[in-house]
Amino acid sequence: MREIVFDTETTGFNPFDGDRLVEIGCVEVENFLPTGRIFHQYINPERDMPEGAFRIHGLSADYLKGYPVFAEVYTKFIDFVGDSKLVAHNANFDMKFINWELAQVGHAEYPKDRAIDTLDMARRKFPGSPNTLDALCKRFSIDNSNRVKHGALLDAELLAEVYLELRGGRQRGLALEAEVKAAADNADGTQMAEKLLRPTRPHEASAEELARHGEFIISLGEDALWHKVKKDSAS
Repeated sequence: MREIVFDTETTGFNPFDGDRLVEIGCVEVENFLPTGRIFHQYINPERDMPEGAFRIHGLSADYLKGYPVFAEVYTKFIDFVGDSKLVAHNANFDMKFINWELAQVGHAEYPKDRAIDTLDMARRKFPGSPNTLDALCKRFSIDNSNRVKHGALLDAELLAEVYLELRGGRQRGLALEAEVKAAADNADGTQMAEKLLRPTRPHEASAEELARHGEFIISLGEDALWHKVKKDSAS
Protein backbone atom coordinates (compact mmCIF):
# COMPACT_ATOMS: atom_id res chain seq x y z
CA MET A 1 0.00 0.00 0.00
CA ARG A 2 1.65 3.21 -1.22
CA GLU A 3 1.03 6.55 0.50
CA ILE A 4 2.69 9.97 0.37
CA VAL A 5 3.46 11.69 3.67
CA PHE A 6 3.91 15.40 2.97
CA ASP A 7 4.24 18.85 4.50
CA THR A 8 4.23 22.41 3.22
CA GLU A 9 5.62 25.77 4.28
CA THR A 10 3.80 28.96 3.33
CA THR A 11 3.83 32.74 3.69
CA GLY A 12 0.83 32.64 6.01
CA PHE A 13 -2.45 30.95 6.84
CA ASN A 14 -4.84 31.57 3.96
CA PRO A 15 -4.22 31.41 0.19
CA PHE A 16 -7.49 33.29 -0.39
CA ASP A 17 -5.90 36.27 1.39
CA GLY A 18 -2.80 36.25 -0.79
CA ASP A 19 -0.59 33.73 1.02
CA ARG A 20 1.40 31.26 -1.06
CA LEU A 21 3.29 27.97 -0.91
CA VAL A 22 7.05 28.29 -0.50
CA GLU A 23 8.11 24.65 0.10
CA ILE A 24 6.79 21.11 -0.42
CA GLY A 25 8.37 18.00 1.10
CA CYS A 26 7.13 14.46 0.40
CA VAL A 27 8.14 11.01 1.66
CA GLU A 28 6.96 7.84 -0.04
CA VAL A 29 5.83 5.03 2.31
CA GLU A 30 4.70 1.51 1.50
CA ASN A 31 2.90 -0.54 4.15
CA PHE A 32 3.59 2.43 6.49
CA LEU A 33 7.39 2.16 6.06
CA PRO A 34 9.48 4.82 4.22
CA THR A 35 10.96 3.54 0.96
CA GLY A 36 13.70 6.18 0.72
CA ARG A 37 12.06 7.99 -2.21
CA ILE A 38 11.38 11.69 -1.60
CA PHE A 39 10.20 14.81 -3.39
CA HIS A 40 11.39 18.23 -2.23
CA GLN A 41 10.91 21.64 -3.81
CA TYR A 42 11.34 25.28 -2.78
CA ILE A 43 8.92 27.63 -4.56
CA ASN A 44 9.13 31.31 -5.42
CA PRO A 45 5.92 32.84 -4.00
CA GLU A 46 6.39 36.04 -6.04
CA ARG A 47 5.67 38.18 -3.00
CA ASP A 48 7.23 39.37 0.27
CA MET A 49 7.76 37.13 3.29
CA PRO A 50 5.90 38.22 6.47
CA GLU A 51 8.13 38.34 9.55
CA GLY A 52 5.94 35.84 11.42
CA ALA A 53 6.28 33.23 8.67
CA PHE A 54 10.03 33.87 8.37
CA ARG A 55 10.50 33.19 12.08
CA ILE A 56 8.81 29.80 11.63
CA HIS A 57 10.66 28.42 8.60
CA GLY A 58 13.54 30.83 7.98
CA LEU A 59 12.87 31.18 4.23
CA SER A 60 13.28 34.75 3.03
CA ALA A 61 11.82 36.28 -0.12
CA ASP A 62 15.33 36.97 -1.42
CA TYR A 63 16.33 33.32 -0.94
CA LEU A 64 13.20 32.02 -2.68
CA LYS A 65 13.62 34.31 -5.71
CA GLY A 66 16.16 31.84 -7.03
CA TYR A 67 13.60 29.03 -7.26
CA PRO A 68 10.84 28.31 -9.81
CA VAL A 69 7.21 29.30 -9.34
CA PHE A 70 4.59 26.63 -8.67
CA ALA A 71 3.40 26.54 -12.29
CA GLU A 72 6.90 25.41 -13.36
CA VAL A 73 7.20 22.46 -10.96
CA TYR A 74 3.70 21.24 -10.09
CA THR A 75 3.78 18.41 -12.65
CA LYS A 76 6.77 16.88 -10.81
CA PHE A 77 4.75 16.91 -7.61
CA ILE A 78 1.69 15.44 -9.36
CA ASP A 79 3.78 12.67 -10.92
CA PHE A 80 5.43 11.79 -7.61
CA VAL A 81 2.10 11.56 -5.80
CA GLY A 82 0.43 9.51 -8.53
CA ASP A 83 -2.84 8.01 -7.32
CA SER A 84 -1.65 7.51 -3.72
CA LYS A 85 -3.28 8.81 -0.57
CA LEU A 86 -1.82 11.98 0.94
CA VAL A 87 -0.89 11.98 4.63
CA ALA A 88 -0.40 15.28 6.48
CA HIS A 89 -0.53 16.73 9.97
CA ASN A 90 -3.51 19.10 10.00
CA ALA A 91 -4.26 18.00 6.45
CA ASN A 92 -6.94 20.67 5.88
CA PHE A 93 -4.26 23.38 6.00
CA ASP A 94 -1.84 21.72 3.57
CA MET A 95 -4.56 20.51 1.19
CA LYS A 96 -6.08 24.03 1.10
CA PHE A 97 -2.81 25.48 -0.19
CA ILE A 98 -2.07 22.62 -2.60
CA ASN A 99 -5.57 22.78 -4.09
CA TRP A 100 -5.50 26.58 -4.40
CA GLU A 101 -2.22 26.42 -6.28
CA LEU A 102 -3.49 23.58 -8.50
CA ALA A 103 -6.60 25.57 -9.34
CA GLN A 104 -4.44 28.52 -10.49
CA VAL A 105 -2.71 26.33 -13.09
CA GLY A 106 -5.95 24.73 -14.23
CA HIS A 107 -5.32 21.33 -12.67
CA ALA A 108 -8.02 19.33 -10.89
CA GLU A 109 -7.99 19.66 -7.12
CA TYR A 110 -7.50 16.70 -4.79
CA PRO A 111 -10.76 15.59 -3.12
CA LYS A 112 -10.99 15.68 0.66
CA ASP A 113 -11.18 11.89 0.96
CA ARG A 114 -7.76 11.67 -0.68
CA ALA A 115 -6.15 13.00 2.53
CA ILE A 116 -5.34 11.25 5.81
CA ASP A 117 -5.00 13.64 8.76
CA THR A 118 -2.50 12.47 11.40
CA LEU A 119 -3.60 15.28 13.72
CA ASP A 120 -7.12 13.87 13.72
CA MET A 121 -5.72 10.36 14.27
CA ALA A 122 -3.64 11.55 17.23
CA ARG A 123 -6.55 13.45 18.80
CA ARG A 124 -8.72 10.34 18.67
CA LYS A 125 -5.95 8.13 20.03
CA PHE A 126 -4.73 10.54 22.73
CA PRO A 127 -7.70 12.78 23.62
CA GLY A 128 -6.78 15.76 25.77
CA SER A 129 -3.02 15.37 25.16
CA PRO A 130 -0.73 17.70 23.16
CA ASN A 131 -0.67 16.44 19.58
CA THR A 132 1.73 18.75 17.81
CA LEU A 133 4.40 17.08 15.70
CA ASP A 134 6.99 17.83 18.38
CA ALA A 135 4.75 16.39 21.12
CA LEU A 136 4.16 13.20 19.14
CA CYS A 137 7.87 12.80 18.42
CA LYS A 138 8.49 13.02 22.17
CA ARG A 139 5.68 10.54 22.91
CA PHE A 140 7.09 7.99 20.45
CA SER A 141 10.79 8.68 21.26
CA ILE A 142 11.50 9.94 17.75
CA ASP A 143 14.62 12.11 17.51
CA ASN A 144 13.61 15.58 16.33
CA SER A 145 16.69 17.41 17.61
CA ASN A 146 17.43 18.72 14.08
CA ARG A 147 14.08 20.50 13.99
CA VAL A 148 15.35 23.97 14.94
CA LYS A 149 12.94 25.55 12.45
CA HIS A 150 10.05 24.13 10.45
CA GLY A 151 11.11 22.58 7.15
CA ALA A 152 8.75 20.72 4.82
CA LEU A 153 11.01 17.76 4.05
CA LEU A 154 12.32 17.28 7.59
CA ASP A 155 8.79 17.55 8.98
CA ALA A 156 7.52 15.05 6.39
CA GLU A 157 10.29 12.60 7.38
CA LEU A 158 9.41 12.97 11.07
CA LEU A 159 5.71 12.66 10.30
CA ALA A 160 6.35 9.43 8.39
CA GLU A 161 7.77 7.94 11.61
CA VAL A 162 4.89 9.33 13.67
CA TYR A 163 2.38 7.93 11.16
CA LEU A 164 3.93 4.48 11.47
CA GLU A 165 3.53 4.64 15.27
CA LEU A 166 -0.06 5.87 15.01
CA ARG A 167 -0.78 2.88 12.78
CA GLY A 168 0.58 0.42 15.33
CA GLY A 169 4.34 0.85 15.36
CA ARG A 170 7.33 -0.75 13.65
CA GLN A 171 6.34 -4.27 14.73
CA ARG A 172 3.14 -3.89 12.72
CA GLY A 173 5.20 -2.86 9.73
CA LEU A 174 7.49 -5.85 10.08
CA ALA A 175 4.50 -8.15 10.46
CA LEU A 176 3.01 -6.76 7.26
CA GLU A 177 6.27 -7.43 5.43
CA ALA A 178 6.21 -11.02 6.69
CA GLU A 179 2.59 -11.42 5.56
CA VAL A 180 3.42 -10.08 2.11
CA LYS A 181 6.37 -12.47 1.78
CA ALA A 182 4.27 -15.43 2.95
CA ALA A 183 1.54 -14.54 0.47
CA ALA A 184 4.11 -14.33 -2.33
CA ASP A 185 5.59 -17.71 -1.33
CA ASN A 186 2.18 -19.34 -1.38
CA ALA A 187 1.32 -17.64 -4.66
CA ASP A 188 4.23 -19.24 -6.54
CA GLY A 189 3.81 -22.58 -4.74
CA THR A 190 7.30 -22.65 -3.24
CA GLN A 191 6.37 -22.67 0.42
CA MET A 192 3.46 -25.07 -0.16
CA ALA A 193 5.70 -27.46 -2.08
CA GLU A 194 8.17 -27.55 0.79
CA LYS A 195 5.38 -28.54 3.15
CA LEU A 196 4.17 -31.34 0.88
CA LEU A 197 7.67 -32.77 0.43
CA ARG A 198 8.28 -33.24 4.14
CA PRO A 199 8.37 -37.00 5.08
CA THR A 200 5.50 -38.38 7.15
CA ARG A 201 6.42 -38.45 10.82
CA PRO A 202 6.38 -42.07 12.20
CA HIS A 203 4.13 -42.73 15.22
CA GLU A 204 4.59 -46.54 15.67
CA ALA A 205 7.47 -47.97 17.73
CA SER A 206 10.21 -49.73 15.76
CA ALA A 207 11.12 -53.42 16.32
CA GLU A 208 14.26 -52.34 18.18
CA GLU A 209 12.25 -50.06 20.47
CA LEU A 210 9.74 -52.85 21.19
CA ALA A 211 12.59 -55.26 22.06
CA ARG A 212 14.15 -52.78 24.47
CA HIS A 213 10.78 -52.19 26.09
CA GLY A 214 10.33 -55.94 26.61
CA GLU A 215 13.74 -56.23 28.25
CA PHE A 216 12.86 -53.34 30.56
CA ILE A 217 9.60 -55.00 31.65
CA ILE A 218 11.39 -58.28 32.43
CA SER A 219 13.92 -56.39 34.54
CA LEU A 220 11.10 -55.10 36.76
CA GLY A 221 10.42 -58.60 38.20
CA GLU A 222 7.16 -60.53 38.73
CA ASP A 223 5.99 -58.25 41.59
CA ALA A 224 6.17 -55.08 39.50
CA LEU A 225 3.01 -52.99 39.28
CA TRP A 226 3.17 -53.26 35.48
CA HIS A 227 2.40 -57.02 35.65
CA LYS A 228 -0.47 -56.52 38.11
CA VAL A 229 -2.10 -53.95 35.84
CA LYS A 230 -1.81 -56.26 32.85
CA LYS A 231 -3.41 -59.18 34.80
CA ASP A 232 -6.28 -56.97 36.03
CA SER A 233 -6.99 -55.63 32.55
CA ALA A 234 -6.88 -59.15 31.10
CA SER A 235 -9.40 -60.44 33.63
